[in-house]
Amino acid sequence: MHIVLGATGHIGSALAQLLLDRKEPVTLVLHSSDKAWEWQQRGARTEVADVHDTEALHAVFRQGQRLFLLNPPAAPATDTAREERKSVASILAALNGSGLRKIVAESTYGAQPGGSVGDLGVLYELEQGLAAQPIPASLIRAAYYFSNWDTALASARKDGQVMSLFPADFALPMVAPRDIAQLAARLLTEPLGHTGLHYIEGPARYSAADVAAAFAAALHRPVAVDAVARPQWADTLLQLGFSPAAADSLAAMTGVTLDERYAQPQNPVRGTTTLTQYIKDLVKATP
Repeated sequence: MHIVLGATGHIGSALAQLLLDRKEPVTLVLHSSDKAWEWQQRGARTEVADVHDTEALHAVFRQGQRLFLLNPPAAPATDTAREERKSVASILAALNGSGLRKIVAESTYGAQPGGSVGDLGVLYELEQGLAAQPIPASLIRAAYYFSNWDTALASARKDGQVMSLFPADFALPMVAPRDIAQLAARLLTEPLGHTGLHYIEGPARYSAADVAAAFAAALHRPVAVDAVARPQWADTLLQLGFSPAAADSLAAMTGVTLDERYAQPQNPVRGTTTLTQYIKDLVKATP
């Protein structure tokens, strides 16, 4: 039995469907029962558990042999790094005595030690916690998600603008969630002894200008980049509803990316989904 933690997000839902398509048994860990019936109709088992409820997670983990683990993002109105550290601690504690035989965990390109780099530090702590426990684990360090641009669709459609904390011409590694899910499915179904660190990005690197061009092509209208200057990052995020702690956290992570202060692989796994195709599909699916 495969267990998918983070099953309602872009990656977890794509992974769950890939496993079901392969006739693999799957249990999805859901935060609420809202989508349980839909997934049950597709052939999955579902369990409702709060990621901070260690005992409930442990009980679910005991039902399976292989676990896909994605630490759920905290709401931006909270102190995101603090809340996400709480969930990491709960998840790691729930692994003890679970009987799981393999773990595949989602991390990020920028994962690194440090208390002032937001989620990058949290995910590094998750990696270290998994390395310190006995269950064999594979780690996926994924590039910047295409899905981070999903919220830009509304402004691209209405105002012809895409807001970016990055300069318009700054190209960075990006990847489609479905491509990450395909890698996760492969790692989950590999022999138990196959572990390690795996980087994944898309077929090319893309900039905010590329994102705007992709929206323009899909929407059949001009779309420009509204690039926020670095000194205004935190204030802009506060205006969007982020807490002060969350705004500082995301600004710090953005700075790490812009300054390229993180490990970049020589030969990452390459996803096949292009930015243009992802945006085209997004526009089509969002009337």
